[in-house]
Amino acid sequence: MKKIKSVCVYCASSSQIPGIYFEAARRLGELLAARRIGCICGAGHQGLMGVLADTILAAGGSVTGVIPRFMYDEGWAHPHLTQLRITADMHERKQTMAALSEAAVALPGGCGTMEELLEIITWKQLGLYPHPVVILNTGGFYDPLIRQLRQAVDQSFMRAEHAALWEEARTPEEAVEALCRDREPSGGFSKHTARL
Repeated sequence: MKKIKSVCVYCASSSQIPGIYFEAARRLGELLAARRIGCICGAGHQGLMGVLADTILAAGGSVTGVIPRFMYDEGWAHPHLTQLRITADMHERKQTMAALSEAAVALPGGCGTMEELLEIITWKQLGLYPHPVVILNTGGFYDPLIRQLRQAVDQSFMRAEHAALWEEARTPEEAVEALCRDREPSGGFSKHTARL
């Protein structure tokens, strides 16, 4: 299996969600810490983001949080991260998270999480992000979005090969396996990577 050093994780900051999603976040955190894969996240201390960070840190792993200044000033940052980076705005935040990572995983979340997921898929499509993108589809949460993406392919809004831009995992174990799977080089993607 390929050894990756860091993964960008997109996930919810809401604490008012079913326990199944917290369980998956904890398990993903345990697996990342056990494999010594550093986590790059949005630096929040609540919801799945907080649980993921707490689990990794408790297991001796590394968490780098990236947060825009206005969120930091509101006190939304996790206080015990391995490293905290403060950005000027949301755009810089997302670019920094991508640049620091060798893979991306999306856990369930709201508009912000889904926007981040779709943006990183778009960046991969454009050759700006040559790394694995995994959708952790806990409890079938992302089934409607995945159907929508497939419909976009079926109706030629995306090319058929674009369906390979992301991988779906049903469990944290499957997600980590997908992240670490050996792959062929990503064709022309690498020529754009320096822009990140």
